[in-house]
Amino acid sequence: MRAAMFFDRGTVKVQEVDAPTSPAPGEVLIKPQMCGVCGTDLHEYTDGPIVVPTEPHPLNGSHAPQILGHEFSAVVVEVGDGVTELAPGDLCSVMPLIYCGTCYECQRGMHHLCRTMACTGLSSAWGGLADLAMVRASQLIKVPVGVSALQAALIEPTAVAAYGVDRSGMAGGDTALVTGAGPIGSLATLYALARGARRVVVSEMDPVRRQLAASLGEGLGEVVTLDPSSDDVVDVLRDLTGGVGADVAIECAGKEAALQLCIESVKPAGHVVQTALHVRPASISAEALAVKDLTLSGTWCYPVYDFPRIVALVASGRLPVERVVTSTIPLESVVEGAFDRLITRGAGDVKILIKVA
Repeated sequence: MRAAMFFDRGTVKVQEVDAPTSPAPGEVLIKPQMCGVCGTDLHEYTDGPIVVPTEPHPLNGSHAPQILGHEFSAVVVEVGDGVTELAPGDLCSVMPLIYCGTCYECQRGMHHLCRTMACTGLSSAWGGLADLAMVRASQLIKVPVGVSALQAALIEPTAVAAYGVDRSGMAGGDTALVTGAGPIGSLATLYALARGARRVVVSEMDPVRRQLAASLGEGLGEVVTLDPSSDDVVDVLRDLTGGVGADVAIECAGKEAALQLCIESVKPAGHVVQTALHVRPASISAEALAVKDLTLSGTWCYPVYDFPRIVALVASGRLPVERVVTSTIPLESVVEGAFDRLITRGAGDVKILIKVA
């Protein structure tokens, strides 16, 4: 079967690999349909291996070379013994996190913080950028009729974005600031509107991404886009809120300046959530955290049980996640059409999905 394999920094190849065999008890053989290229995948490509293990993973023994793809939809091909809730032909969204279930965090329901966590498409024998994959039945969420394979492939990144907004405690009628209009920032904007934000202010330097962000609120709510290199985001937010500032801020850019902007822009006793992964230390005004009585939180992944709720929101039409997709390409073009394009500044894409089937 075909698979997009990560070997080392700068080396991803689509090649033939052995297909999985029949599923063991509790497992499901699936056929990936659509798969997103995530920022984590890009980090592996440009700077890795980072998450992809070079030595056998303690939970499942996997190691590079690795089949990539952890944001994907799939159709059930065959179910193992004991799997009763799924049947061949079911379209599903794949929750890729693989957890031990026995560590301190897992026993307290914090499976996304599992001490030996693995991930389909990053630290597993299988991934979504392949013709077939094998996963646990518990990783599959059957989507209702009317939810497309494209939408189902976006549930995973939407869960990341939603977790950031949820952690902020945003209430209906609030003004939210989102820094960065990449895939997670754009999905956070859509989710904040679905949650009842009065308005979402998006700070983004790239004009193409800013233009897409401006269109996200059509029929949903108010989206204001600003260029932090030329607009005074803090002043604009104060003007919009009667001098108060944003109620919450969701940092989705992964930049020191963006995190500091969030701290400066929220109201006293406001909440800043860092959802983006900062790969180097960030200098911020710690004094402002105290003087303004702010809450600063970080998020990692999402609660593994949240996918059905996100699927239901998408199915209802209140969360049109498909709006963030700017390109779909075939698996054979994944390197030049997705990886190389997404790491090129100003290329004009926000979210690229790969048509696997």
